[in-house]
Parts: sequence; structure tokens; C-alpha cells
Amino acid sequence: MTEIPTPHGPARIVRHDAADARALLLLGHGAGGGVAAPDLVTACAAAVAAGVSVVLVEQPYRVAGRRAPAPAGQLDMAWLAVAEHVGAGLPLLFGGRSSGARVACRTASEGRAVGVLCLAFPVHPPGKPEKDRLAELAAPTVPVLVIQGERDPFGVPAAADGREVVLLPGDHSLRSAHPRLTAAVTDWLTRF
Repeated sequence: MTEIPTPHGPARIVRHDAADARALLLLGHGAGGGVAAPDLVTACAAAVAAGVSVVLVEQPYRVAGRRAPAPAGQLDMAWLAVAEHVGAGLPLLFGGRSSGARVACRTASEGRAVGVLCLAFPVHPPGKPEKDRLAELAAPTVPVLVIQGERDPFGVPAAADGREVVLLPGDHSLRSAHPRLTAAVTDWLTRF
């Protein structure tokens, strides 16, 4: 683990380098979880096997020991600081699970990402479909892959122009379908 200074305290990264990497994927964690979430671990392994290096990013609020996430603006600034620090030389892909996917979508343009990987994108708070976050999911102007549990209480987004959606058995945790998650990530990364 390496600490990276950001405007909101240090972030922590864990880097997994692929041999002869052709791109670098930054993956962020969910609001209350960490970088050891099963779907992040699976996506990381799939990316490295596909020739894409991975940087797992732990946001400053988690490094400081807090469970509640920081405001969106702070998350985004910290993410962009990490991307600037690690991103020289290779095309950048942004991604994450849940809250981390939201950060990746919001920062894709400013961070010059060439693609966005969303694991369990939280379309809306559970039971509150009127409070959707589809504008964040629609923000990237680069290819987006969403991998979502078909019974996700946070909602299931529809495919759209530039956005592919892969539905897996399960809920928001995406714990029950790792082989299909691996296949979806691997297939998508071959396009970069």
C-alpha cells in the first residue's frame, strides 16, 4: 500500500501491474466498504489477466477510519489527485463499485478516462426510485460498462448509447456470479 496526498487527506492505493500493460484501471470502493470487496477483487484479477494494470483506490475518509463517506466534491477531488499521480504513460480507465462507480462517472471527463467500469451502480436509494442518479451514469462521453445484479435494490439501469449493461444473478453485492463478472470485464477490456 502506498499513500497519495490529496486535498482532503491521504488516499491509499494498491497497485497490481500487468505484464506489458496497455492501460491502467483505477477502481474505487463502495461507500461503506473497502477495496477487498469480492467484485473489486474479481474485476482486478480479470483486468490484470487481460493486460490492464489496476490501482485500487481507498478514499481519504476510509484511510482516516471513518465509515460515512465524504461529500461528493471531496471524493471527486481526491480521486482526480490519485489519477494524476498514477496515470502517466498509459490510457486511463476509471471504475468502481457502487459509490466508487459514481465517482468514476462524475470524474471521467476531467480525468481524461477512455472508459468507465461500473460495478453495482446505485441508480437510486433503495425504495426511492424518484431520487435517481442516472444523470451521473450518463455523464461519461466514453464507453461505459455497467455490471449489475438483476435483483439490486438500488435499481437496474437500462443500456443506452455508449453504455452496455450486463445483468448477473444476485443483488447489490455481486457475490454470486464471479465467472460471468470475469467474462464481462475481460471482454470489455479487450476493446481498449
